[in-house]
Amino acid sequence: MSGIRLGRDSFRTYEEGIKKEWITGNGIGGYASSTIIGAGARTYHGLLVAAPANSPGRVLLLSSLDEEISYNEEVYQLATHKYPGTVYPEGFTYLSRFILAPSPLWVYQPGDFTVKKKIFMVHNSNTTCILYEVRCRRDGALLRIFPLVNARSFHGTTRSRDITFSQKTETEGVKLESSNGFTFWLSSNLQYHADPKWYYNFEYDIEKERGLAFQEDNFNPGYFESRLKLGTSYFFIAASTENISSLSFEKAEELYTREVYRQNLLAFNSRLTEPFALKLLRATDSFIVKHPLTGEKTIIAGYPWFSDWGRDAMISLPGLVLIPRRFEDARSILKNFASNCRRGLIPNNFPAFGGEPIYNTVDASLWFIHALSRYFAYTEDLLFLSDMWETVEDIIDNYSKGTDFGIAMDSDYLIRHGPQLTWMDAKVNDIPVTPRAGKACEINALWYNALRTASGLGDLLGKETSSYETLAAGAASNFERVFWNPEANCLYDTVSEDGEGNQIKDPSIRPNQIFAVALPYTMLSPDKEKAIVDRVEKDLLTPFGLRTLSMDNPSYVGLYRGGPEDRDSAYHNGTVWPWLLGPYVKAYRKVNNYSKKSLEDMRALLQGFDTHLETAGIGTVSEVFDGNFPYSPGGCIAQAWSVAEILRAYVEDVLGIKP
Repeated sequence: MSGIRLGRDSFRTYEEGIKKEWITGNGIGGYASSTIIGAGARTYHGLLVAAPANSPGRVLLLSSLDEEISYNEEVYQLATHKYPGTVYPEGFTYLSRFILAPSPLWVYQPGDFTVKKKIFMVHNSNTTCILYEVRCRRDGALLRIFPLVNARSFHGTTRSRDITFSQKTETEGVKLESSNGFTFWLSSNLQYHADPKWYYNFEYDIEKERGLAFQEDNFNPGYFESRLKLGTSYFFIAASTENISSLSFEKAEELYTREVYRQNLLAFNSRLTEPFALKLLRATDSFIVKHPLTGEKTIIAGYPWFSDWGRDAMISLPGLVLIPRRFEDARSILKNFASNCRRGLIPNNFPAFGGEPIYNTVDASLWFIHALSRYFAYTEDLLFLSDMWETVEDIIDNYSKGTDFGIAMDSDYLIRHGPQLTWMDAKVNDIPVTPRAGKACEINALWYNALRTASGLGDLLGKETSSYETLAAGAASNFERVFWNPEANCLYDTVSEDGEGNQIKDPSIRPNQIFAVALPYTMLSPDKEKAIVDRVEKDLLTPFGLRTLSMDNPSYVGLYRGGPEDRDSAYHNGTVWPWLLGPYVKAYRKVNNYSKKSLEDMRALLQGFDTHLETAGIGTVSEVFDGNFPYSPGGCIAQAWSVAEILRAYVEDVLGIKP
């Protein structure tokens, strides 16, 4: 796969270095992640953030490895840490290159030494391996590597008083047990020496900016050591929740080769060859994981902190698994969510990556039907469609008759629902920022699309679907009357009623209306669809996605900054979301009659992310961007639907590779 290479200009200072982060996953929800200069800047950073089968959520076990080369009186420390008022050591000053191809690789050049360090995770295992290639132009230097460990939720911080560790030195490393019940191993071909001590007051600058806890202590159980000879020496250190005491350097290299082969095979199976598409394809892999309870596949909504969300999974499914032709994974994901469907509702999310599902969503079920139809378009898998048909019937039956959270079809055949059930679901002090209760434009666009989709799929299965066509016709006959805003020449965002039964139409210019143009089945005339796209382009389009609110609205917030309340207030009131470019590109091409100019316009728009792949989360796409110029990235460094929809739009709507 295509690689990314960054030189010294990308990390000349500590402040520049911590803005660029990397992440790699293990296929079961665990990951390794940090900044490209090795400094932890989030509570979520760590070389082994495990997802143990017997523990809800993810757990930080190995925070970092601090390398040190000494020769006579010279000491070269390659680590970088932030403490109150100081950065020490400043190992990033020896860093000459950072390469992502496909796993992260660092090249340090301290004095007469060159250190190449690469990190990868063993697929389907809570195991991180770090491989070192050390070239020496002096004989007799000493290499020491100091592991800093922890045993806490990746959401939190630890102080030395909170936890204790016991250790048992083994032939090729050490077994560590924490007082809060976690056991893990460090293994190496370096000699281990126990020398326990605490390191105090690490500071995580990104958490500080986000108004969250940002100081903690990490435990150093000892160090790994070896004398260096002239020429090149090879070492490894591995961290795992499994007993890896028998792991050798040769076996670690074999595991690395196997992981590279696995990732290259994903590229080969996708049949994609275009460089930008291949870069995005590489970013898709870490989101596809095995669910800890069901054993089926699911989709992590975003790294580092999200678990699996139904809405995000269904929207992301075409780009993450259909474009890469991972059809078995697609079946498993759909089966996983369908098996948890209750009263017509696909789960909104599985909290803590393994908890009981929560169902407070109105759109996840409608997106499920869309995702199923896209799966069928790519595979023509009638047998699986038949297996899923009961879930489709259950969704439509419950939506039409009424289900939880006030979700029900009204007398005008349109869907109404309670507050905070759409994708704009942020809240501050338990009060929804954008409640959007009543009838939302995109929910009813999705409802019509689901009815027409179900009708078509049902016909293929020989099912009676005339009732779906009747419901769809009813929705279509009322949609324009209810939602069209002639003053703005676009859709009202929501339509609701006050306590006295008076109708309230929200004229806020938001991107939700783009789905009334972009979905496979739509209800408006071509001229009105063109008007919607023009309005969205004029008021909401940026180089990195669509704003969630027009800039001239009094509620507009242009910067996604500050503490949780500030960020949640901005989340859907101006903040830019890259995933919305997917439906925008599809709609733009449609209303411009798939012209050559529209093709080149959208190619240029999407390829603009090529630069972003080297800017924030290296090799992936951020969750959000500021609404104001220069559109700085924020939120998660790797967001599933950001990657998925940009890749899907680029492959299907620009490259023209469709089922």
